[in-house]
Amino acid sequence: MNVIENQVVANAFKRYPPPMQEKLMHLRQLVLEIASETEGISPVEETLKWGEPSYVTTSGSTLRIDWKEAQPHQYAMYFHCQTKLVDTFRRLYREQFTFEGNRAIVFQENDEIPVEELRHCILLTLTYHSRKHLPMLGV
Repeated sequence: MNVIENQVVANAFKRYPPPMQEKLMHLRQLVLEIASETEGISPVEETLKWGEPSYVTTSGSTLRIDWKEAQPHQYAMYFHCQTKLVDTFRRLYREQFTFEGNRAIVFQENDEIPVEELRHCILLTLTYHSRKHLPMLGV
């Protein structure tokens, strides 16, 4: 799962500073693991959207990851802003994560990521279409 088959995506990862490359690859690995381990998640396409590594599946909502030079000590996982995803994550995990509006979970470079909670957020994203009608996405 560490090999990026889409060369455009691989090139996007190469432009990140090495410490951030590692952190973003960890987020990528979580997304791909959850997608491969969970029944009902359609195959994930790894592509670029808005110049950012993106993970698209027909069973869920698009998820993106990125580091921005303007905020060199942070990186983020982005979600579609017109979904209930980030609002739900905020209600569930307000103490564990830092949020940016209704579109992102933001990490500082030295944060210890609460992996189980993040895995849950990723799972809800990749299965969003079957949950979007449920209060709190069915959690």
